[in-house]
Amino acid sequence: MSELLDFFANRTERMVALLDELVRLESPTSSKPHVDRLSEHIADRCVALGAQVTLYPRAEVGDLRVAVWNGDAPGHPILLLAHLDTVWPVGTLETMPIRQEGGRFFGPGAVDMKAGVVVALETIRGLRERGEMPSRPIWLFLNSDEETGSTHSRDLIEDLAKQAGLVLVMEPATEEEALKTWRKGIARYTVTLTGRASHAGNAPEAGINAIIEAAHQALALHRLNDLPNGTSVSVTRISGGIAGNVIPPEATLFVDVRFLKASEAQRVDAAIRALGPVLPGAQVAVTGAIDRGPMEHNELMARTYAQARAIAGSIGLELHAGGSGGASDGNFTAALGVPTLDGLGAAGSGLHAADEQVMIRSLPRRAALLAALLCEWEMTGA
Repeated sequence: MSELLDFFANRTERMVALLDELVRLESPTSSKPHVDRLSEHIADRCVALGAQVTLYPRAEVGDLRVAVWNGDAPGHPILLLAHLDTVWPVGTLETMPIRQEGGRFFGPGAVDMKAGVVVALETIRGLRERGEMPSRPIWLFLNSDEETGSTHSRDLIEDLAKQAGLVLVMEPATEEEALKTWRKGIARYTVTLTGRASHAGNAPEAGINAIIEAAHQALALHRLNDLPNGTSVSVTRISGGIAGNVIPPEATLFVDVRFLKASEAQRVDAAIRALGPVLPGAQVAVTGAIDRGPMEHNELMARTYAQARAIAGSIGLELHAGGSGGASDGNFTAALGVPTLDGLGAAGSGLHAADEQVMIRSLPRRAALLAALLCEWEMTGA
């Protein structure tokens, strides 16, 4: 497979054309008709490439689809995770038009993550044309609500992952084309403080100031930080009070927590739920939970990455490891103990920003890497 890089390099123009096509099909998470249109378009392409595609309808977001190649083949499937939804509203192309400049492709949703879909599709096409499709099953999951937390797709992702021997997440690589071998987990909480209203001039002593209670709790939350070890506890919003001359009877804190280790998630979760009032008579109520666990760089990840790095080296690619403070669907699969590698998509930058861009030269390189992984991966019990 030493010529894989040259093979896909010769297909760069085709990959860019497909990326242009997909970016023009705007697909914000909030618009089910637009996401469904793109999903059906890609499903048709998968069928043309020999896949069997199963539809999983969703009422509130775009429908989910799973494309399967070699469905009857023995061995655990390799599951590719991709999402079709973007953060960009319909009409963004008018103010943020597609363009190419300096070896980069600019456009809304280009790197996050329509380029990852391009890499997956063109990898399959290339392997089929070369007669090198692996004998084990390959599943491509097309998500429709990743940008809003995969609320409507998480159960299906986890069900599929439990059957897989390897999960490859088509999220963007780092700008240096590194895989993401760790991602922070996320927890979110709302802390509601209840006091007692009174006139701020006539009887301030009769009130219980919920904003002052909120200040005490915000400081207590801040003390839970362990930034050197990757744990952040951030009070991101605060609201409270009812009028300028009233001791505030209520206040609310919104808390964002990120962590590299599941043990840290449990530590912070327990501490937040144990918060108690400081001011006499005040009340503290906590809602929220751990949203998704971390994709830890643990022993399993180290072994998984080492095999990927060896396979990459066999085709002339030097693979590097990186990570992200943000989460992906890979957090779900890694938390299940399924070997997971993230960042198999194109390299680029400007995610969720006006300069969102794909490094064009990374497209064939990522396709060659994905092809090698699909063909050469060895998994226990597969």
